[in-house]
Amino acid sequence: MTKRVEAKYKINRRLGVNLWGRSKSPINKKAYGPGQHGQRRKSKPTDYGVQLMAKQKLKGYYGNIGERQFRRYYQEAVRRKGDTSENLIELLERRLDTVVYRMKFAITPFAARQFVNHGHVLVNGRRVNIPSYLVRDGDQIEVKEKSKQLVAVLDAAQSAERDVPEYIEVDHRAMRGRFLRAPKLSDVPYPVQMEPNLVVEFYSR
Repeated sequence: MTKRVEAKYKINRRLGVNLWGRSKSPINKKAYGPGQHGQRRKSKPTDYGVQLMAKQKLKGYYGNIGERQFRRYYQEAVRRKGDTSENLIELLERRLDTVVYRMKFAITPFAARQFVNHGHVLVNGRRVNIPSYLVRDGDQIEVKEKSKQLVAVLDAAQSAERDVPEYIEVDHRAMRGRFLRAPKLSDVPYPVQMEPNLVVEFYSR
């Protein structure tokens, strides 16, 4: 297990938000940062600090993506036509592990990444074990037949913590779904406010 997975709830406490809207999050009981200095009074953040926090929040939400890979998403978003911040969200939402999470085949983005890595997911009938694989409009995502009765998958599908967004359709009895279209920022069901425009400002400094 990587440090990124082990420290997922430390991300919540460091950022001061319940990033994934989970009832188990320690931020619900300890609304301050981790460590012996976590309860110190915080000074007003600079513009740079605000932008950095927005980046860490967005990067952390998607399973704490590595900095190099996250920067590549920004560069691709800049290269594409249209609003850069909307393009960035679209790229992140097209990740296969994100789609698996949105379809409620996994309980967290970290679990979704591991689920894809272990080869439990089919895209258009073909096994894909790359979490960063970008799904296209109309692609069918399905849990492999032997994996459909896994307790973790059934628990995630039945969880009432979140709903499947409108840009995705899913049949939990068949454990398959379809990515219908690229979402706008307003379509994405973030439990906390995300500010990709500040992320764009951070990288374009």
